[in-house]
Order: sequence, then C-alpha cells, then structure tokens
Amino acid sequence: MGDTEYHRELGIGDSAFEGLEDHLEDRSYEGWEYRHVPDYRRGVERGTVLIDGEVVRGFPKVPRTLVLETGIPTQFEDRVVVEEKLNGYNVRVVRLEGERLAFTRSGMVCPFTTRILERLVDLEALFDDHPEAMVCGEIIGPENPYTAHDYPDVDSLAFRAFDWRDRQSGEPLPVGERRERYDRYDVPQTRLFGSYDVEEAAGDVLGIVEELEAESREGVVLRSPDATTLLKYTTSASTRSDLAYAFSLPFDYGQPFMFRRLLREGFRTIEVDEGDEDARERARELGEAILLSMREAIETVDNGGSVGEHHTVRASHETVEVLLEHLRDQGLTLEIESDRREDGDRVLTFCKRVQSSNDRIENYLEGHVVQE
Repeated sequence: MGDTEYHRELGIGDSAFEGLEDHLEDRSYEGWEYRHVPDYRRGVERGTVLIDGEVVRGFPKVPRTLVLETGIPTQFEDRVVVEEKLNGYNVRVVRLEGERLAFTRSGMVCPFTTRILERLVDLEALFDDHPEAMVCGEIIGPENPYTAHDYPDVDSLAFRAFDWRDRQSGEPLPVGERRERYDRYDVPQTRLFGSYDVEEAAGDVLGIVEELEAESREGVVLRSPDATTLLKYTTSASTRSDLAYAFSLPFDYGQPFMFRRLLREGFRTIEVDEGDEDARERARELGEAILLSMREAIETVDNGGSVGEHHTVRASHETVEVLLEHLRDQGLTLEIESDRREDGDRVLTFCKRVQSSNDRIENYLEGHVVQE
C-alpha cells in the first residue's frame, strides 16, 4: 500500500501524513517491514503501525482523575463501568496473513510476547471468526521481562484482555459485548466490578479502590458502556511502588515522574478527608518509598555492585534468545545473573543495567560536586 492509501486508512490529510512521516520509526521482524508511531501525535495514537498495507491502531491515551467525586461526572453521562487496572505490560495482538503478532504500547513487535502468547491464551478461533480484531490485553506475573509484579494466582505469566478494538479504525466494542465475546472464546479478562450510576459512582469506586489498596493492587479503569470514554484511578500502593522503583534508579527518572505521583497523593488525602495522623502516616510511607530505595541504590554501588531492573523469564531457548536480542537492539546493557534449565524451559534472570544512575552515584561517592 502506498502512503496515499495509508493516510486514507488513518483518516488524515496528505499534509498531516507528510508531517507524521518525519516521526515514524522503521522496524523489521522476521521478514515483516513496518513503521510505527513511537510517541503521541495529533490525530494518530502512539503505537500505530503501518505494516504490509495494513494499519494497526495504537491504544488511546487514558486520562486520569485526581478526584473521583468531580472527575466522574465531568467525563461520563449516565452509567460508568468499573474494571480492574493491572500492573503488567500492554500488548495489542492482531493476525496478519495468518501470522499472529503482538505489538508493544509504542508499536514495536515484541518477539518474546509473540512467541510466548500461545502458552497463555488460545486466540485462533477468535481470529478465525473476527480477522479484523485487535485484542488488547495485559501480560502480568513475576516472570516478566518488562514489568514484573506478583499476583497470587499467577506463578509465571498470564494474559488478561481489557479491550477489543477494530485493528484499522481503533473503534472499541461496547463493554458488555466485549466481555461476552471473550467469554465465548475462553479468553481471560480483567476483573469486572460492576456498572454504576454516575451520580453515585464515586463512593462505590472509592470503596473498590480501598479493597485493592489492601491487596497492593494497581487500581481501576472506568469506561462508558460503549467504551468510547475511559478514565483511570490508581491506589496509593501503586504510587508508592512506582516511587520506590524510580528512586532505586534515581538518575534515570526525572522530576515530572515524581511530581505527578506526589500530586495524586496530595489530592487523595483531601478526597478521603484524611485526619492529621493518617496524613502523616501517608507522608511517612511515601518518604520511605523514596528514601529507602535511593539509599539501597547508593549502598549497592558503594559496595561495588550495579543498579538496574531485575527480571526473570521462563520460555524456550529460542524465545529467550530473541528477547535478549530485542532488548540489546534497543541499546540496553544486560547482565546475566543466572541461566538454568527447568522442565524443558530456559529460566533466565538478568539485569537491565542503567548507566546514568550507576555512573552518577559512583561519581558523587568519589567526591564530584553537584551543580545546582
């Protein structure tokens, strides 16, 4: 397909497509040549892919509310559907020319997910009946090469569908129809909490969030019944986890990352009408998440170690090899910590070494001064 046809498929004009082309990145995967949109652009979602004459739409950016009582009525009209937001990594799965491909949020084919997915969920009948489908889901579990998080019912990896969209137009199925279809094809989904009247939803959602908080889970996604409007709201446990992670690599995540998360907690303490004692406890927990993680990182480097993201993956030898190649192709430095065989699989633990935090911590420990 020529670029003229692509711009028609995207629903944008010639000049808009010409402007978009400067921001497309070229990639290849096992004979597939494709271009993708790595960042959000006006009118075109981040992660949108142009491949073999087809358009695979990116997933829309989901806004966040800081105050449920006022945020919900401004976004929704009558009813709002509440589902769980999981802590993993986002994939969109399509079938092109009989081959199933899994795309990351930014639009790259993930060779690891493309291969491992058949262990997690059977999508063949779904794509046979709905070849235009784009299956949107989250890969969760502790043996995860991108975002590792423990869930009680997941030993290694699991797939949970959270949306169903047309791969070309990006149009979603209504929530009820989507959940019924996935049930029909035995595709596991994110948890549904229910549908609520907009005027009364805030209290119900806050109660759900408090239950998720007690389990250290991430939060909720709110949807209009037709799934065209989305809104997210996360737990304080998720915020603390994010901050602890960021400050374990203190020079690789900037001030905006920290400020956005502290902002959530500032509004949360007012939203739940927190007393002074509870607010101080919240502050203590946030401070510990920040300071203790940073302290551990500095101590690690001071003792001759290195800091980075630690992951364990379990798959065939070939799948692990293509994952390592994929990560190294993105410029990541990997340190293999253990490599063993278990029940026919290769189980690899590795560290994605982050140069900035390691170098700057070492420099400051050696006496370099801070320019402020």
